[in-house]
Amino acid sequence: MRGTSADLPARLREALLSAGFTVDAVRELVGDVADAALLRNETTPALRRTASDRQPLATLTRLFLLQTTVSAAAVDAALPGLVDPLVAEGVLDRSVGEVAARLDVRPYATEDRALWVVSDLTPGLDGLPQQVGADHVLGISPASTSLAQLTTRAGVGSSLDLGTGCGVQALHLAAHSTTVVATDVNRRALGIAAFNAALNEVGDRVEVRDGSFFEPVRGERFDLIATNPPFVISPATGERLVYRDSGLPGDRVVEDIVRAAPRHLTERGWCQVLANWVVERHRPWHERLASWLDPGVDALVVQRELVDPAAYVELWLKDSGHHPATGGDAGDYHRRYNTWLSWLEEQGVEAVGFGWVNLRNGGTGRHDLWDWPYDVEQPIAPAVAAWADAMMTPTAADARLRLREDVVQETIGPAGAEDPETIVLRQQRGFRRARTADTVVAALAGASDGDLPVGPLLDAIAELLDRDPAETRAKYLPVVRELVDEGFLVRA
Repeated sequence: MRGTSADLPARLREALLSAGFTVDAVRELVGDVADAALLRNETTPALRRTASDRQPLATLTRLFLLQTTVSAAAVDAALPGLVDPLVAEGVLDRSVGEVAARLDVRPYATEDRALWVVSDLTPGLDGLPQQVGADHVLGISPASTSLAQLTTRAGVGSSLDLGTGCGVQALHLAAHSTTVVATDVNRRALGIAAFNAALNEVGDRVEVRDGSFFEPVRGERFDLIATNPPFVISPATGERLVYRDSGLPGDRVVEDIVRAAPRHLTERGWCQVLANWVVERHRPWHERLASWLDPGVDALVVQRELVDPAAYVELWLKDSGHHPATGGDAGDYHRRYNTWLSWLEEQGVEAVGFGWVNLRNGGTGRHDLWDWPYDVEQPIAPAVAAWADAMMTPTAADARLRLREDVVQETIGPAGAEDPETIVLRQQRGFRRARTADTVVAALAGASDGDLPVGPLLDAIAELLDRDPAETRAKYLPVVRELVDEGFLVRA
């Protein structure tokens, strides 16, 4: 952004509010079919739905979301007095009688706020060539949404958005942080992030800083760090797309962040990373990532997906517009594919993992690394916080625990049988874990309401089942620890 007018974000915000340019209003305007098509980067259904509508909401939808030219008169009506300033700022382009968007201005919604996010235009609409420049500023994406759902939302003093891009994470952080620092090496991104902060009335809480990774915050500590780093695993050769390529080989960027983050966290501060990592041949993925983790932090690392090298290369070559179907040259595509795949093979890469790294400073030093490709509740952040709370929950004989409200019991067995063959405890929320339970564990879960401590409760169950109370305690108190760690039982 050029910063030509200090009051422009506030004036634009007023116009967007006046037009009712929100996520729900756009969805209602275009309808479910067209809205679903837009998620697939297809604009035709929405263009048809808005073709004859001259209201400001339709004008802004066509201008920014559908990226089509709109009559100058319609845009002047939707953005009164703003067309020329937005042209000067590089947001719009005006020709005789028509206006086109040069940047995307997109409505975005959190649980309790309506926001707008400025970024570069969405590439690849309607199957058009989608190659992007090296300093492309990505807008709202599945990755940014995933990180937003992962990040804890407790009130904190200071937060860091590492590699801010268009600043969408900074907007989230500003809602529950006194101050937010947003860093990036892409100066265009920093300008857009600052504009977005002002546009959403949090400019006084968000400070943008130019620099690589932790360099701009050397010596500083934060209560919360959130980062969606440029994690694409590549040979680090040729041209670089700053929003996805770090310039470092392999998964070095993620390793460096995970190793360095504890030095920038306050006591009990969190760092949450959306990441890719290498899965080497003949070595478990969790063994390698465990070597990155500081013994002074609690760590929950979750591998959500595993992708083979060929599929990984194809994904990112299509993302950058090099696939022939997206406008790339066929010969160039095959050369890049072969070079990238050969490099991955030389590095011993068996697959690439996608997932989350959650670090909490100054905890118990526990490191959990889960392979968890299963369906989870979103946002997942409360479940991550509950994982950390569980580690601090006592499970000795005098502990008072209760069954989490969402846990249900399932029984499996032949119809009409007196006793089930299998008992399963299943969570309906969070990570949605399930575990089999024997008679004692099922009875313990059902009776855990916080009234009796765990020890006397096990004694009562032992007496009811005609078992030795001392042996029952010795066998099942360790199981109680498992039930708490896995989120089935919580502190009363």
